[in-house]
Amino acid sequence: MRSDIVPGGTFPDYALPDHTGTVRSLSELQGQDPLILTLARGNYCPKEHRQHLELAENYAKIAVAYTQVVTIATDDHHTLQEFRASVGAQWPFLSDPERSVQQDLEIQEYTDPEHDPMIPHTLVLKPGLVIHSVYNGYWFWGRPSFQDLWHDLRTATAEIRPDWDPSSPGLREAWDAGDYSKFHGWDRRSPGAAAAGADADGRAV
Repeated sequence: MRSDIVPGGTFPDYALPDHTGTVRSLSELQGQDPLILTLARGNYCPKEHRQHLELAENYAKIAVAYTQVVTIATDDHHTLQEFRASVGAQWPFLSDPERSVQQDLEIQEYTDPEHDPMIPHTLVLKPGLVIHSVYNGYWFWGRPSFQDLWHDLRTATAEIRPDWDPSSPGLREAWDAGDYSKFHGWDRRSPGAAAAGADADGRAV
């Protein structure tokens, strides 16, 4: 892995076609939320299936916690769709058969010349693609369990959310004054919409 891909660094904002064929950038998919990013070998690898099955099993918890997930694999479009469907994933899978990410990050798995995959990695990224943690999954035990991710995401979210503890000094005063900028999601709503439980466009939240 490139020497700058470490906690505190910024992950590259790759743009690749997703499982629908639409080119998506990581920053677009992340938005203002934490992001779990898996750099996967692909559909052929049973270790990838096992890791992604665990993520899929816990996806409801990930989603309700305002956290995004993205998988990048070296599979072609149709194989990528098969991979995503086989694990029951509900998040975007990005296709990189040209191995641009593998080459840019210097993570060619040279011990498997038949498939020429990436060395698998899982990263937890704070908003702005800021790296919180990096796991090397070449060996399966190097991959994070869901409990590992929960621990990372608890720490990362506490760092990035001013409203992590609503009883912190000044937060109630800001709320009462109509300043919702420190409250995740509320800063994009008008006071009237916030009171009605809808965003500024009138959609229920």
